[in-house]
Amino acid sequence: MDIREPEIKQDDILMLKDAHFNRDNVCIVSGAGTGIGRATAVAAGANQLLVVGLDFNETEGKKTRQLVRDMGGEMVFVKTDLTVDADIQNAVSVAAEQGHIKYLANIAGIQHIDSVENFPMERFDYMIKLMLRAPFYLSKLTIPHMKKSEDGTGAIGNMTSVHAHICTLNKPVYNITKFGLRALTQSIAAEGMGKIRAFSVSTGFIKTALTLGQIPNQAEQRGISHEEVVRDVMLGSSRVKEMMSPIEVANLFVLGFSRHAKYLTGGDLLFDGGMVLTYAEKKAEAEAAG
Repeated sequence: MDIREPEIKQDDILMLKDAHFNRDNVCIVSGAGTGIGRATAVAAGANQLLVVGLDFNETEGKKTRQLVRDMGGEMVFVKTDLTVDADIQNAVSVAAEQGHIKYLANIAGIQHIDSVENFPMERFDYMIKLMLRAPFYLSKLTIPHMKKSEDGTGAIGNMTSVHAHICTLNKPVYNITKFGLRALTQSIAAEGMGKIRAFSVSTGFIKTALTLGQIPNQAEQRGISHEEVVRDVMLGSSRVKEMMSPIEVANLFVLGFSRHAKYLTGGDLLFDGGMVLTYAEKKAEAEAAG
């Protein structure tokens, strides 16, 4: 099974006509150096938003900036450690200098595979800071800018996962952060009164470096092959036996930010191949087979 991260092509990007999709409006994207963050930066830039991409990896961030330009967009890269408040504050300040902050895509994340009893607390603290506290702080700092825009509107998209709906083995902190992001999404929506919208994007496994990095650990801990991890663990509960590409996920952020998503506030875009909604059924099938 080919799980290499696919190249982003112009024809794969969802292009939408929206009066707010212009270079005067800024879309901040965290985790813009790789994977879903990179794809979202490219898709937002192709839709003529001015992208401010945040990532700790300067080399990969600059590669993303070039990809955005190759697609006819514009991106400003800001090297940012999302676990450092001063870096987050600087990133938002830089973004505000570029135009009206209208959109925020909280995407940055990492994975660590371990049980609750063996989980390193320093890793716990880091993941909470990166994947829950940083999205909260970015939202806190950008919402006032959205309210000051001409029509006082804006949208925040949070990258969650099927792990914001179900908890799987040896991913306790990932599960915690993703459930937390759904709560953050709904909290922002409740306060936004339809003007500041928030939504989450929940997917199954995506063809990214993050996914690739999980396979060896999962194989070792479960005592199975890499192929079995992909087939039986990652896609075992999915009715669609194919991983999504990063640009397919990025397109969901474009849709969520657009005028077509007026009524998407507090909601979750669950694009998971049927994994969550058939999860109980799949477990019943396994138990019956056993």
